[in-house]
Amino acid sequence: MLMLEIILLAVGLAMDAFTAAICEGMAIKKVKLLHVLVIGSLFGGFQALMPLLGYGLGKQFRVYIEEIDHWIAFILLCLIGINMIKESFEQVDEHKEAGIHFKELLVLAIATSIDALAVGVSFAFLDVRITSSACMIGMITFFLSCCGVLIGNVFGKKYKNKASLFGGFILIMIGLKILSEHFHHKV
Repeated sequence: MLMLEIILLAVGLAMDAFTAAICEGMAIKKVKLLHVLVIGSLFGGFQALMPLLGYGLGKQFRVYIEEIDHWIAFILLCLIGINMIKESFEQVDEHKEAGIHFKELLVLAIATSIDALAVGVSFAFLDVRITSSACMIGMITFFLSCCGVLIGNVFGKKYKNKASLFGGFILIMIGLKILSEHFHHKV
């Protein structure tokens, strides 16, 4: 694969993480550099790790991964989305600073990088330099996720009452999109 193809693939893979980062940015009252770096690092790290893992599993588990990857991503994203929607209806303490929830971010990072796992499996059958490709995917996702947190925070300040509700629906839509793409490719 050409470097341009890897970059375009990386941008495509990063879109789910970018969207999730926007949602996280919307939910944080006052974004700090640490928030941006943690979210970017988790999303970018998992986007880099998953192709390596997929490549390692390669031919041995290809059939099993392809059969369930969409369901895993769908379920994880829907669970987080439903939780965010539920939280949007709860009374918020205005004096309490909103922050990042590491467990939620970890699940989001895994859920948004499932596609990268499948890409890694396909890389095992192509003439792809997996280390440089995985690094490129991780760096692009890191950058876009950092930008997403900042963009989401600006948007969230204007619409903070609806941020969690909106973010929850977005995550559920991403999960549905993953399922839809899977079934579309099956037809």
